[in-house]
Amino acid sequence: MAAATRTSLRFLLSVSVTLTLAHLAASNSEGDALYTLKRSLSDPDNVLQSWDPTLVSPCTWFHVTCNQDNRVTRVDLGNSNLSGHLVPELGKLEHLQYLELYKNNIQGTIPPELGNLKSLVSLDLYNNNISGTIPPSLGKLKNLVFLRLNDNRLTGPIPKELAAVSSLKVVDVSNNDLCGTIPTSGPFEHIPLNK
Repeated sequence: MAAATRTSLRFLLSVSVTLTLAHLAASNSEGDALYTLKRSLSDPDNVLQSWDPTLVSPCTWFHVTCNQDNRVTRVDLGNSNLSGHLVPELGKLEHLQYLELYKNNIQGTIPPELGNLKSLVSLDLYNNNISGTIPPSLGKLKNLVFLRLNDNRLTGPIPKELAAVSSLKVVDVSNNDLCGTIPTSGPFEHIPLNK
């Protein structure tokens, strides 16, 4: 009887350690993704000073919010005087709901990997210097409610894939150099055409 109890306790301890290590690995991968973003940005006001890659979890970093499982759900870096570019590694933040990078001087393109952010509710990249096209992969964001890409230097068409995102309530792509037809179905049917 005592041997069976010891075996059960060892098993429970093993499962607990395994789950803890898996959780730490997830936190580290999210921290790695965010630290890659930090390295790609110029930060003259030191708003990313707390983003220390030696910490076990990015949940203690300023401008980062996590859920009760210590998974990153929000990155708030709007109006932070940042320049540089976005990185594909952001697509690894699988629990991210809010990506707020508006009113900075971010250049380059929108990584197609942002289409992997299945939990994303709000993507705010407005008032930057982002160029290139709007990735069709953003059409995979089935929880997206707010998509604000206005006041950038985006070119090309609005991807038809976005019309399939039924959760979208706010789409602003004004003040870019977009061309082609504007989708008129799904979330686009209520958008005034003069915008």
